[in-house]
Amino acid sequence: MDRQDVAIDQPAVAAGRAVGLADMVWDNARTDPDVVQFLRPDPVPRSWPAPRTRQAGPARVTCRQFRDDVLTLARGFLAAGVERGDRVGLVSRTRYEWTLVDFALWAIGAVTVPVYDTSSAEQMQWVLGDSGAVGCVVETAEDAAKLAGVRPQLSALREVWQIDGGDLIALAGRGRAVDDARVDARRRAVTGDDMATIVYTSGTTGRPKGCVLTHRSLFCDVSGATAALGDLLRPGASTVLFLPLAHAFARLIQVGMVYRRATLVHGPDMAAVPEQLRTFRPTFLLAVPRMFEKAHDRARRRADDAHRAWLFRVAERVAIGYSRALDRRHGPGPLLRPAHALCELLVYRKVRAAFGGRCRTAVVGGAPLGERLGHFFRGAGLTVLEGYGLTETSPALTANTRSATRIGTAGRPLANVQIRVADDGEVLARGPVVFSGYWNNPEATGEAFTGDGWLRTGDLGRVDDDGYLRITGRKKEVMVTAAGQTLAPGPIEEKIREHPLVSQAMLVGDRRPYVAALVTVDEQAWPRWRAAHGLPAEPVARLRGSPQLRDEIQTAIDRANATVSHAERVKTFDILPVDLTEEGGELTPTLKIKREVVQERYAADIDALYRGH
Repeated sequence: MDRQDVAIDQPAVAAGRAVGLADMVWDNARTDPDVVQFLRPDPVPRSWPAPRTRQAGPARVTCRQFRDDVLTLARGFLAAGVERGDRVGLVSRTRYEWTLVDFALWAIGAVTVPVYDTSSAEQMQWVLGDSGAVGCVVETAEDAAKLAGVRPQLSALREVWQIDGGDLIALAGRGRAVDDARVDARRRAVTGDDMATIVYTSGTTGRPKGCVLTHRSLFCDVSGATAALGDLLRPGASTVLFLPLAHAFARLIQVGMVYRRATLVHGPDMAAVPEQLRTFRPTFLLAVPRMFEKAHDRARRRADDAHRAWLFRVAERVAIGYSRALDRRHGPGPLLRPAHALCELLVYRKVRAAFGGRCRTAVVGGAPLGERLGHFFRGAGLTVLEGYGLTETSPALTANTRSATRIGTAGRPLANVQIRVADDGEVLARGPVVFSGYWNNPEATGEAFTGDGWLRTGDLGRVDDDGYLRITGRKKEVMVTAAGQTLAPGPIEEKIREHPLVSQAMLVGDRRPYVAALVTVDEQAWPRWRAAHGLPAEPVARLRGSPQLRDEIQTAIDRANATVSHAERVKTFDILPVDLTEEGGELTPTLKIKREVVQERYAADIDALYRGH
């Protein structure tokens, strides 16, 4: 029976001295100097010098070389006058220099302020202005031009360094006059209570708020997460990191890889990630659920193209059944085992090959994966471990582990974390991983905590008798229809998205007479489906009213409706002319729907769904 008013506590993990995060870089160089910490693509960009030792293929950065690079750039920041506690912006895709700048700033007690490289000039101005950044590292000339347009409004900003313009190399040159001892003195002066970073929430509504995370909160989270993940992060383990490092989830893995001396490959170009996975063959992956939804859909489309759709459907059923059987006392039965072995030869190996072939475990966060996909991938030999957290919690709070997994949940609390579910269903959290507050925003900080010091996560959930947390929705997204029916849209939207032709689904109906949905069509699946149904070669915008397309989407709605009560069912829907995108401003960088933006942009379409009622 689910429990709604319980507190789940986990024992603390020893956090060492819990001082400066840069100390781990020096510790690694001393204890394992020759362990490969990073692999950099070949040829190495001229934005930062290649490692001194080169072999054929990608450049290897050892723990010793990384310490030397961090020291060199830290001297440059000191030469530029960056003081302890100064904020420095960082606008870049995920690349080696991102991690290098991060640790170099930490080494001198400065504070990194990440900015998504997809941010508009106005968003960039807000983050750098609100944080009072004295300097900013940008990646490209385009980033530099965007910043130049708003620089007159940034009175504290003194210097801008462009990675692709060679400015970090020049900055390192300025640091030659700075003695190593100055860096060491600054590094040793850092305490666990010092700010390490101000991470601005990407936000689905309103102005982003700056979450102040300390060296202690980040280190406690990293130590708890790496302890839970066990040998997933170890010397010899590797991953290709392609999520934006401006997001706290990717940042956790970055620090965890350095902490555990595993090998990290940065993936700045999403289009090149499939090739990087084939080249570097990582042992595990970090991703958002959308990646696995798309991987599943691609595998299904490839089977369709090879006229083996029937085989994929069988393999899908076998994988899900096999995974579910693993959770039962006696495991898979005598008929399921040989069927699974045959599907392994014919299908599952090809599914895993898309992730490099060696990857048997992935960690996801940011949104629920869904039980169906979770069971499919585990049955296909790739266990996807779901976790949960917030930027405000450094960020991880709970996680499934390889030894304790319950698909469909966000796992159990990490060490150093306490979880409680309030009477109204909101998940509350407490522990050293919780942030100290929002930068320059005491009012929002006060609202974020209960009177007895628990962080209000804003998420709804429940904890089962074994301590696994299940997130059921966002508190602010809960809808109340005109008839008084309360529902969380997330689970229904997830069910609608399971249809191969659906890309996004968003429910509407707050204070309306019934629930309706806005649906977008997957652009990759569209040409094949359209041709198979005899429709002309036209975009979705021209054919969204066609009976064939509406009937197809209705099947997705019907399947979702079958999982909820009559009052929660979607009564009608509209197919939007284009998909929702981050570039269009409808999705956050972690692919969450910005509901207020979509509701405002498609207000007329939504009103039409209720016209005449």
